[in-house]
Amino acid sequence: MTILIERNLQITIHNAVSARKFDDDQSHGLSHCMKAVDFVVELDDCYLFIEIKDPQHPAAPARETNRFARSFLSGDLDDELRFKYRDSFLYEWADERADKPVDYLVLIALDQLGPSDLLDRQEELQRMLPLQRPGRRPWPRPIVRSCGVFNIDAWNRNFPDYPVRRLT
Repeated sequence: MTILIERNLQITIHNAVSARKFDDDQSHGLSHCMKAVDFVVELDDCYLFIEIKDPQHPAAPARETNRFARSFLSGDLDDELRFKYRDSFLYEWADERADKPVDYLVLIALDQLGPSDLLDRQEELQRMLPLQRPGRRPWPRPIVRSCGVFNIDAWNRNFPDYPVRRLT
């Protein structure tokens, strides 16, 4: 069993081959020129790139939570999320580790986000990565197999084998 912890959020992944914190200088080391997802998890058949945003952290002031929500809903964070994935993928590819399909999972720990809010951001992120070539044709070598944007409830519904919970 693998436990991933980001601030006070914990994700338990029962079937991980390996997992590592990726956005710190020990693992990544190129923060001066490349963005990084929070975690890279290897499963038997794929990799999970996991990015976590926690604007509802218990220590976060309400005005910061509201500012984040407005920014997220308006699409202002789409570029950041796109580049976190692309730079991480490029890093892993150059290090000869991108040898399985990659699923990009974005956890936005904000209860006020509804299904349509999450779907809007997910569709835009899928377009920006991009999941497919022009004309909606698949890539011979996909850049990303899938991309999803979730709040905690949606994550736990979609990934019962990878539950997320608050520690405090």
